This record gives sequence, structure tokens and C-alpha cells, in this order.
Amino acid sequence: MTLLDRLESHLSRFAIPHLIRYVVALNALVFILVSLDPKYISALVLDREAILQGQIWRLVSWIFIPDTLSPIWVIFYLMVVWWTGDLLEATWGAFRLNAYYFLGMFFCVASALIFGASGGNVFLNLSLFLAVATLAPNLEILFLLIIPLKLKWVALISLLWPAYILVTGSLPVKMIVIMCLGNYLIFFGPSFLRRSREKRETRQRREKFEASKDNSPTLHRCEACGITEATDPHADFRVATDGKEYCTKHLPNQEIKS
Repeated sequence: MTLLDRLESHLSRFAIPHLIRYVVALNALVFILVSLDPKYISALVLDREAILQGQIWRLVSWIFIPDTLSPIWVIFYLMVVWWTGDLLEATWGAFRLNAYYFLGMFFCVASALIFGASGGNVFLNLSLFLAVATLAPNLEILFLLIIPLKLKWVALISLLWPAYILVTGSLPVKMIVIMCLGNYLIFFGPSFLRRSREKRETRQRREKFEASKDNSPTLHRCEACGITEATDPHADFRVATDGKEYCTKHLPNQEIKS
């Protein structure tokens, strides 16, 4: 039983059902408030200096800021976040989704406090989508409501921006990206490493097996195709007039030396 299994057995009753739906609803509310008065957003952002001065609500309020303030795109954004939350909760259950989301929040807050930069809500929502794409990579959606694409390809497209930041950004900015995706790395990293190790071990066993077959002593070997009685037990071998041995399929001119 993993640590997460043990935590779930003891703490599942404290999980918040439909957590992401509440987050989406508050995102919609903040969008309306900011549309009426843009100054609202300054009171919600994840600001290290303001937090150190006692504005502790900012440790949570930043997750309610939509990734976009465009009236058109915000609807698309809210639909995607709602959908990913529901799909993850149906797959994992409420407790694991809560653990995943709150762990992502913790890493984003830690990155802001350590490196003094915000913007973690973008990566927190990205971590939700990456989780769905990992669990259901071949699920097909309409990208931009027009182009049918499998989730694994949409996930790769969505990673282009973080990848660009990791290549061109300063060390603090790079660390913010890595930390804000820390929940994804913790949840899925071990399985990736395990599968990679299993593939490597399987390849090594296959190579070892092939090498042992090639080096095993044999009585017959076809001069043309190289098969032996070990690689093809049903093959029939003959010695041709040139003194070399062939399988009957490649025997030159079907000659048999008497």
C-alpha cells in the first residue's frame, strides 16, 4: 500500500467533493468583479511582499483568478477546467484529486515565497490538464472547438510555452515552472521511471537472449540466409557442389552433393 493509499484510508472523509467546480465558480465570480472594476485583481494575486505584511488570504485567493480576462476565451477556459476536474475526480476519486490540487497549490505558493514571482495559477491548471492527458492520452477532443485532436497531442502543444521558459528563462523563473508542476512530477514521475526501467530491462534481456542464440554451437548453418537448426528447427540442410552448406530453400540450382 502506497503512502497515498494510507492517507486516503484515514483522511478521505475530509475530501471536498467537486472541488474544481467550486474553483471554476469562483473564477467566474472574480471575472465578473474584475470586469466591473480591474482593481479587484490586485487584492487577489499571489504577492510575497503583501503576504509577509499579513495579507494571508492571498495564499488561496490567487487560484480564483482566471487565466484569461477575455470575455470569449474565459468561457472556453472555465469549461476546460470544469471538464478536467470532473474527469479526474471520476477516475481518482475526490480525495486523490484534492491531494493533487492542494499539493500543486503548495508548490506554487512555495515558488512565489522563495523566488518572488507569481503566475502559478496558469501552471496549476496546466497540471490538471496534463494529468488527464496522461490518464487518457488517446481521448479525442475538439482543439479550439474546431480541430479533432487526441489529448496527448494537445498536451504536447500546451508544453511548448513551459519548455520555452525552461530554455530561455533565468534560473528563478525555471524553478517556478518546475515547482508549479511539482504535483504532476510527484504523481506521475515514479510510474514514468518504473516503465522506463522495465523497458530497459526487457531490452537488455532480449539482447542477451539474441546474443546467446547467435553464440550457441550449431551443426548446420545456411551460407545464404544464416539460419541454423537452433533458429529454425524445421529447416533441412544440404551441402552443395561448392562444398558449402545451405538450407533447401537457398540451395544453389537445387544441387545435392552425394
